[in-house]
Amino acid sequence: MLDHQLEPAAPTALVRSLGVVGVLLLTLSVTSPVSSLFVIVPGMLRVAGTGAIWAVLLAGIVCVATAYVYAELSSVWPVAGGEYVMVARTLGPLAGFVMLGVNVFNNLLFPPAIGLGLAAILSTVIPGLPAVPLAVTVIIGSTLVALLQIRVNAWVTGIFLLIELVAVVLVVALGFGEISRPFAEMLSNPTMLGATSSTLVPASAASIGLATSIAIFALNGYGAAVYFGEEMHEAPRKIAKAIFWAVALTLLLEGVPMVAILVGAPDLVTLFNSDDPFGLLVRLRAGDAAAIWISIGVATAIVNAIIACILACSRFFYGTARDRCWGRPIDELLTAIHPRYASPWISTLIAGGAGVACCFLPLELLLVLSGTGLVVIYAGIALALIAGRRNGMLADAPFKSPLYPLMPFLTLLALGYIICLNWLDVEEGRPGLMMTGAQILLSAAYYWLVLRRRGVWDVHVPSLIK
Repeated sequence: MLDHQLEPAAPTALVRSLGVVGVLLLTLSVTSPVSSLFVIVPGMLRVAGTGAIWAVLLAGIVCVATAYVYAELSSVWPVAGGEYVMVARTLGPLAGFVMLGVNVFNNLLFPPAIGLGLAAILSTVIPGLPAVPLAVTVIIGSTLVALLQIRVNAWVTGIFLLIELVAVVLVVALGFGEISRPFAEMLSNPTMLGATSSTLVPASAASIGLATSIAIFALNGYGAAVYFGEEMHEAPRKIAKAIFWAVALTLLLEGVPMVAILVGAPDLVTLFNSDDPFGLLVRLRAGDAAAIWISIGVATAIVNAIIACILACSRFFYGTARDRCWGRPIDELLTAIHPRYASPWISTLIAGGAGVACCFLPLELLLVLSGTGLVVIYAGIALALIAGRRNGMLADAPFKSPLYPLMPFLTLLALGYIICLNWLDVEEGRPGLMMTGAQILLSAAYYWLVLRRRGVWDVHVPSLIK
């Protein structure tokens, strides 16, 4: 009887078990710098050539500014729901729910979108892998891992990150091991592919600007630290450290290898025309076997990103259900905490199940459905910081963004430029903006027709982190 009384009660909420390092490992896994390096950066090189160096530098300034915005808001509201809580508290419930709606699409569609690209990454290792079955298998496995205790997941993602780091170190060593051109020359006279893709011409300001917008997306993810805020010890005081370490390491892990292949590539025209410039350099310098190991490292990065994204997504849905967004039966299910692993296990299964279902949609459709939600999310938190400073809600913030209002204004300025670029791109950018607009309208309609009719909707902030 006494033993029974001493048994710890099953958790009814998320349990604080992470430090700065644990949150950092999970956040870096969401940003997935290695997969961005091999999947997104080649597009920057095709667009701007060596001008991509300036693009990463400019994008880095924007991302650091946005990281400061995230850090201040997260120090006040380190809540599992993430950005929509910050926006709802400062800009009102309608704006908050619009942010929530846009995030639903971004969170659910990212794992299947990158999962469907795994087969192409592994084609050099195992040719002919079917894309959909592979993506489904990986997402199911990642979901099962995400059900485990959050500290276990931090260690799992940390091990995966070490494997990814091997791929980065190899690229850096091969690039700087035999330098073909000086770094300073590429900075002072950046070049890009000409109209015929067979010669180099001076990189234009427009091409560098376009590459900058791509780089901002490639560096995204550092704000995901907030989703793990309710499982972090002393989150209001420490979460800013995790965010800044995440953005710094992401810049380092994407920027240095990119410079390495630019200074080390024997022929820039061939490099810029390649769909896999990093693999090309590795094959030239170290052979096919090394290129295969690089592919395995990139695949590991993608699997790691899927695990981390499902973890973040499950916390997001846990927060939305706690805020009574979907109706009593669904809300009660999504807020269920596993008695042993202290994870939001039904929310995790829902996030994984939705990812599996989306694997059967065409990749092009997934990319269009994803829209340009990141623009809305960054704009929302920048405006939330401005509003929170004005109405005094951030007066006691444990972390304060310096040089206010420079950081949110830099973010908004960059986003305005990205919107213009996307609108000019009639094939992908403009449909993405239109899809994001549809998500905003759909979210606003749900708020007015469903939530508003129930009464005043508000977000929940656990008392320990107010």
